[in-house]
Amino acid sequence: MEIEIGKLPELQNKKIIDIRPEHEFKRGSIPDSVNIAEEDILERIKDFDKTDIICLVCATGNKTEYLAEELESQGYENIYNLKGGYEAYMKLKLNEFLKEESKKDESNKRSRDIERSIIKKFRKSIWRKFTAAINEYELIKDGDKIAVCISGGKDSMLMAKLFQELLKHGKRNFELVFLVMNPGYDDINYQTIVDNAKILDVPIVVFESSIYDIVAEDEKSPCYLCARMRRGHLYAKAKELGCNKIALGHHFDDVIETIVMGMLYGAQIQTMMPKLHSTNFEGMELIRPLYLVREEDIIHWAKYNELNFIRCACRLTDNCSISETGDKGSMRAEVKKLIRELAAKNPYIEKNIFRSVENVSLDTVIAYKKNGVKHSFLEDYD
Repeated sequence: MEIEIGKLPELQNKKIIDIRPEHEFKRGSIPDSVNIAEEDILERIKDFDKTDIICLVCATGNKTEYLAEELESQGYENIYNLKGGYEAYMKLKLNEFLKEESKKDESNKRSRDIERSIIKKFRKSIWRKFTAAINEYELIKDGDKIAVCISGGKDSMLMAKLFQELLKHGKRNFELVFLVMNPGYDDINYQTIVDNAKILDVPIVVFESSIYDIVAEDEKSPCYLCARMRRGHLYAKAKELGCNKIALGHHFDDVIETIVMGMLYGAQIQTMMPKLHSTNFEGMELIRPLYLVREEDIIHWAKYNELNFIRCACRLTDNCSISETGDKGSMRAEVKKLIRELAAKNPYIEKNIFRSVENVSLDTVIAYKKNGVKHSFLEDYD
């Protein structure tokens, strides 16, 4: 019987016998095949059971065609001749290689196009604001090793590409690690992160944790506990990898929403800092390079490049699965809506909120805290 190379894997428990000369067999052969010289095959075939599934291979399939007929006449029930022989196998492998290389070329082209969009189309709205934050807040110094923390969302994935471009075009001497923590993602979300990393050509380092299982027991504030634990795990892993900084993907809109939330729900005036020292991990620092980048521009970048990122990967709640920004029914969603409504009437609202914490006048503040100590205007009033 004749069999094509593409059908060969379908033969279960087969024995592949290659009758080519030994020197040709050593140069290359089909995996799991054995070499029995053509002149020895009729004698050596007696070592096999007549019910065994045997596939004969020669250079082109011509010699084994007649040999298979001879063995069938001797009572061997499952003798196959590989059509086209070893040459057919090599053609198959070559085609597979070319297809794989073609996929790589397409993937590399898409990655290059995405990189080019950052520097060209989104130069003003994203790239310049990214570099402005780094320079204005002195986020990077020579010798830094930064763990770029990737959650799988649009913000952190863009941040990873921006850092790659900065390393490529910038003058600073620093190192990067693209860190992904798997706190218990479902298979679909985890695979989405891995696939997007390949599309963007970001070499991620993945480590596991069981945070989702732990916070599931906290019915009152699982999100708060999850955020704290994630931060701690990221610091610990980054430090283990020799990093001195972790970079998170919080953007301009996160900052102004945090300011308003603090006032409305926390009775305090505070902001999300562009960088801060860790209180629990000595020598570690957190930086936020997207501090000046608007969320709408990040969304525009993702849509322009036809990229689909996970929104909320938490398997404990579906609160994040509705909107483009990953909010539904939360305090942050309410504040986001409020700011949007105010900005529709006054285009300066968002920038004014952002700048408000840079223009604090202590002469008109009743009380404030410094290093955890509360001070009152009465201290030097008289």
